[in-house]
Amino acid sequence: MALRSTAIPYSDVHFKFPLFDEISSVVLKNAPDNLKLTSPRIQKDIINAFGVETTKLIVQDMGNDFFSILIDDCRDISVKEKMGVVVRYVDKNGCVMERFLGVVHVRDTVATSLEKALDSLLSMYDLSVSSLRGQGYDGASNMRGEFNGLKSLILRRNPRVYYVHCFAHQLQLTIVVVAKKHTSIGYFYNVINRLCNVVGGSCKRRDILREKQRENILEKIASDEITTGT
Repeated sequence: MALRSTAIPYSDVHFKFPLFDEISSVVLKNAPDNLKLTSPRIQKDIINAFGVETTKLIVQDMGNDFFSILIDDCRDISVKEKMGVVVRYVDKNGCVMERFLGVVHVRDTVATSLEKALDSLLSMYDLSVSSLRGQGYDGASNMRGEFNGLKSLILRRNPRVYYVHCFAHQLQLTIVVVAKKHTSIGYFYNVINRLCNVVGGSCKRRDILREKQRENILEKIASDEITTGT
């Protein structure tokens, strides 16, 4: 997706945001007129700063109270295993809140590796396993295993961390079963499954598919259906 930015006159910014006089006097007057903030490096720095500040506010809102965790792991587009962590807690107004805490790269999905990654993430924000009171995962053996699962490893350290099978995962399993009973939907997913097996099983087929996709993208760029950017 291409980012388009329009230069805003300094006078307009000053008029619309009078509370930021100090910032505008330093930043806007010293910034070059061609500043667009479209550099990939600058965009990543801005997004990272937003993420850090947002996570700080979430941790401050949690305070020192008890909380629960929801964890799931999956492979991203760069073929790296990632573990996503969500915290669930009660805020100062008595409302139950669910907030995304972070994503951690894990080399494998064994329970001990997930436990180390979780400890690293919690310690980064001065959170402790001793404050945990709940944990929710899917039904995989490495997550909810009775002896060597992540659930059991955490329970050995804190026996008050009750486990609940993730309701979202239960709903997903229900939807999958219902969808398979529908003829058209079942046929669609069967075709997708076969296509993935056929293409994914051969490097030559993958190259052919990538080349066709590249030609398709070039045609859409030429016809202005897709906009490009650096």
